[in-house]
Amino acid sequence: MGVAELFPAERQEAKPVDRITIRRPDDWHIHLRDGAMLKAVLPYTAAQFARGIIMPNLVPPVTTVAAAQAYRERILAALPAGMDFTPLMTCYLRDDTDPDEIERGFRDKVWVAAKLYPAGATTNSHAGVTDLNGIAPVLERMERIGMPLLIHGEATDPEIDIFDREAAFMEGSLIPLLGRHQGLKVTVEHATTAEILDVVREHRSRCAATITPHHLVINRTHIFQGGLRPHLYCLPVAKRERHRLALRKAATSGEACFYLGTDTAPHVRGAKEASCGCAGVFCGPSALQTYVQVFDEEGALDKFEAFASLNGARFHGLEPNPGTVTLERRPGRVAEAVSVDDTAVVVFRGEETLPWSVA
Repeated sequence: MGVAELFPAERQEAKPVDRITIRRPDDWHIHLRDGAMLKAVLPYTAAQFARGIIMPNLVPPVTTVAAAQAYRERILAALPAGMDFTPLMTCYLRDDTDPDEIERGFRDKVWVAAKLYPAGATTNSHAGVTDLNGIAPVLERMERIGMPLLIHGEATDPEIDIFDREAAFMEGSLIPLLGRHQGLKVTVEHATTAEILDVVREHRSRCAATITPHHLVINRTHIFQGGLRPHLYCLPVAKRERHRLALRKAATSGEACFYLGTDTAPHVRGAKEASCGCAGVFCGPSALQTYVQVFDEEGALDKFEAFASLNGARFHGLEPNPGTVTLERRPGRVAEAVSVDDTAVVVFRGEETLPWSVA
């Protein structure tokens, strides 16, 4: 049973539009991994997006200018001939991150932002930040030079319920951080609750949120629908239905503080279907088809270009991409899985016939 079968189609336009052309979009949150995995998944992102912010949580993490330059070269080397994609690199913050290294990488345009993982929050985050106050010199430097901070906003105290960890981080860390660093540009990545959306709105002049395709179409019940569905498990985990509806409203609202970030996060099948499975949804091949379906169902196709192609570029001080992408109301399927060496990565909604296709 696919996601589309679990929920009936939501509000449709009175006069359906069958074709939409938008500026080439960007993905402001991508996990590409490295090695064979990078080569396998990169073409799917490059086929849909012109640029993407690359997550730095490799092993070891990307913590230096030299490491970011080397990773960028590996990405470009893995790009198939004839494909056009620009990786936008980020720095993985640690307790011992050097503010001078941060400024040098930003000044030399090696990286466009720094990524804050609370230590232990998600995949390969154990080398992350243990105390926000301890990296105040880094945040002050970023504030001064205009470098954005990208936040995985979840508390890591094991006593906090997994469904409450975004809320706990918001109250205990994010709101105080915004108060202490009032000139710092902040993106709350993969927002999952109505409350975090309201915080972003309150600070919209310097705060934004990315919204994933999967959080727009699944709630926490889907993860257990008919049995455990490990390929729908991600962090932050999907929340209650009221939060899913709030995310749909925000994404399709036209508000400039919300924009596209897939958080596409590949793991091989065996790492997902395990006694302790990895968190991550691989949605690169089906991202645009899912987003445009949501905007169609919400009667907001006229706002899709801003969400996908304009808002993120504006927040990061970049020009929109030249060229266009066309999507059309034509049933189609994406690969059910992508081969990686002798195994595979399962694709989000790969078992479904999707109502929209990339032309």
